[in-house]
Amino acid sequence: MCLAIPMKVIAIEGNQALAEVGRTVYRANLDLLNDVHLGDYIIVHAGFAIEKLDEDAALESLAVWNEIAEKEENRRAKRGFIND
Repeated sequence: MCLAIPMKVIAIEGNQALAEVGRTVYRANLDLLNDVHLGDYIIVHAGFAIEKLDEDAALESLAVWNEIAEKEENRRAKRGFIND
């Protein structure tokens, strides 16, 4: 199973992109996609960019992920697992 989390392309070096989600940066091979530019949102699986998303879809998906993370953080805090 693949969790499809959009990442924003912050740099391109040849056929490699640096893509960021949250404060984490990943390297992604761009050989499977055409026409990827700085600021684009991509889905990465096993080190390869496999899909390009439009900004609205990417931001909507990221908002859902942020909501899930916030609920999990609140649940852990209530159970006393604040630093997990």
